[in-house]
Amino acid sequence: MSAERVRHWAGAYACDDEALVDALADMASERGRGWWEEYRGLLPPSFLDLAELEQRAVYLRSFENLYIPGLLQTEEQVRATYASPVSTLGEEQIEARVAFRLRRQAVLGQAPYDVVIHEAALRVRPADRKVAQRQMAHILEQSDRPEVTVRVVPFDVDSFTQIGTPVLLAGGSVPQLDTVMLDSLHDGTFVDAEAQVRLYRRVIDSVESAALGIVESRDFIHRLARQM
Repeated sequence: MSAERVRHWAGAYACDDEALVDALADMASERGRGWWEEYRGLLPPSFLDLAELEQRAVYLRSFENLYIPGLLQTEEQVRATYASPVSTLGEEQIEARVAFRLRRQAVLGQAPYDVVIHEAALRVRPADRKVAQRQMAHILEQSDRPEVTVRVVPFDVDSFTQIGTPVLLAGGSVPQLDTVMLDSLHDGTFVDAEAQVRLYRRVIDSVESAALGIVESRDFIHRLARQM
């Protein structure tokens, strides 16, 4: 749909929210031009939707309970994750996924990125000890960016039952475009209904309140890296 058609339909439905209409028109005019379009037909559509969502976000907030966030993974970590013993992906598919995830990381620095990582995710080793240590060092390096905040929920936090699946909240250029992505083994699910987004925002707020502070989290990751 073109920007002109978006504005036409907005007028037809008497939508007088100019900020929302402008945001939708901008999205329509840029549709199909992102770098992720190179992977259309090669990777699942949800991969491309995620890259576009991250690219357009004015802020990103996420929680990871089992895996290092994709935006913070080293190439070694990405490759080991996709080439796991249970993987059914061929070499071409693995290479495409590795390249795609690394290109997604270009959004770091473009908008605030606040991530909470559970200790379980930090301890999982898709490869060997050295790869895990380099991954920890990379997280610490990325957390030095002014736009990136990394916090940790350790195992010893009591009554931590708020969430059992990875969740990403991407803030849109207007609040109506805020979107949540829930990650799973088979695919990603996108949620944009206002009530559901509000629910997941509260969940992330709760997760952040349970996490260690920024300095304490860095110290925690340092200690964990030395133990590996």
